[in-house]
Amino acid sequence: MKIELAKNEIIHFVGIGGIGMSGLSLIMKGKGFKVQGSDISLNKNIDRLKKEKIKIFIGHKKKNLKKATIIVISSAIKKNNPELREAKLKKLPIIKRGQMLAHIVSLMKNIVVVGSHGKTTTTSLVAAIFQRTNLDPTIINGGVINSIQSSAKLGRSDWSILEADESDGSFVHIPPTYSIITNIDREHMDFYKTEKDLKNYFIRFIEKAPSFGKSFICIDDKINCEILKNLNSQNIYTYGKNIKSNFLIQNIKQNKTYTEFDLKINLPNKKQRFVKKIKIPLLGIHNVRNAVAASAVAITVGISIKNIKGGLLNFKGVQRRFNKIFSYNNVDFYDDYAHHPTEIKFVLDGVSKVYKNYEKVCIFQPHRISRLKDLRKNFSFAFKDADTVVLCPIYTAGEKIKLGFNYLNFAKEIIKNSKVNLFLVNNEFQLAKFLKNNVYGKKIVIGMGAGTISNWMRNLPNIIK
Repeated sequence: MKIELAKNEIIHFVGIGGIGMSGLSLIMKGKGFKVQGSDISLNKNIDRLKKEKIKIFIGHKKKNLKKATIIVISSAIKKNNPELREAKLKKLPIIKRGQMLAHIVSLMKNIVVVGSHGKTTTTSLVAAIFQRTNLDPTIINGGVINSIQSSAKLGRSDWSILEADESDGSFVHIPPTYSIITNIDREHMDFYKTEKDLKNYFIRFIEKAPSFGKSFICIDDKINCEILKNLNSQNIYTYGKNIKSNFLIQNIKQNKTYTEFDLKINLPNKKQRFVKKIKIPLLGIHNVRNAVAASAVAITVGISIKNIKGGLLNFKGVQRRFNKIFSYNNVDFYDDYAHHPTEIKFVLDGVSKVYKNYEKVCIFQPHRISRLKDLRKNFSFAFKDADTVVLCPIYTAGEKIKLGFNYLNFAKEIIKNSKVNLFLVNNEFQLAKFLKNNVYGKKIVIGMGAGTISNWMRNLPNIIK
């Protein structure tokens, strides 16, 4: 259903402090809409919204909807949320974030990034390239881009670059001009139920690309290759290390400060091209793939190789994507958002290739009981490139379901299947004590997870002192 939005509506975001919701609300405010929202507590995203004069309510209460005429919800909002229930009683329009995003960008030329992993970094890399040109795009990302110190930016052109969240299937409502499909993994199965269902959503999305657009699909990914066989659309370019890729990665070289690679371009009815020595200030083959996806789109829309190389080389990164946060005892501490087994393996693989003689210490906080139950075995094998794992309590994200197995036994499975030393901690104070006593010498420490682990990591220097 298409919902036309008048500028005199008051649009209330339930859970406005989320990274995606806050970014969308900023863009809508910039476009002249009246925006307000609520969340359970203050955070940095809400601080950014307050600076833009967006009205914020702390706590979810039905009285917050007193003047609201349209409600926007994210996939994180539960059915028993008091504001959602009040909106239903008042028969107010209730729109998912993905649908609202589709309405806002439907009249623009879009580059939409989807997939299970790598979306935020890929979106940021596309934005970094565009920012080297006179194309001034609107950007809506799933993480804070360091160069703009925000997850969103309202541009002056008719281009938009956005990350689409696949967690509730609403990404299929977004009309892409160009789309990037990084990979598809067993994730958000509380919504999709079956892998077939998951694949069908991505097929629906890919086939929305117009005849004058393109979908860029990584064929290093197993499920991406499987859905390619079921696509009616031929409006596709592929990328990756796979020799059949239209944008083929070659000659990867990595060190601690940057990764370098070459790109061989084979497109139908076009002369073969080579782009040599592309550099990114990122580690890991997964980030090479992300950079190639961004480069492929940029080349297709006509951005010069000089601007592509410059945008990638000067990329300032994204918050919570392998960011160094402090050093202690001459040991560097990093913070990363990895919370799925595939993401953990990507990060640790990249680190192990350039920190070959270092002991890798991974501090891991599982995110969501449902994810841990579904992927228990995968998690147990995910830490093979680490030497030591510090396992924190589960961040439940409000889930009330039972784990269904003994957490200590899960820890033992990690030790057995990943061949690591493992220590269990119950809180950030035990974590600080362990690190104070054990972190010295030639080591690197990476905190991983999507819950409170980032705050724990950033607070460690204060506790240790």
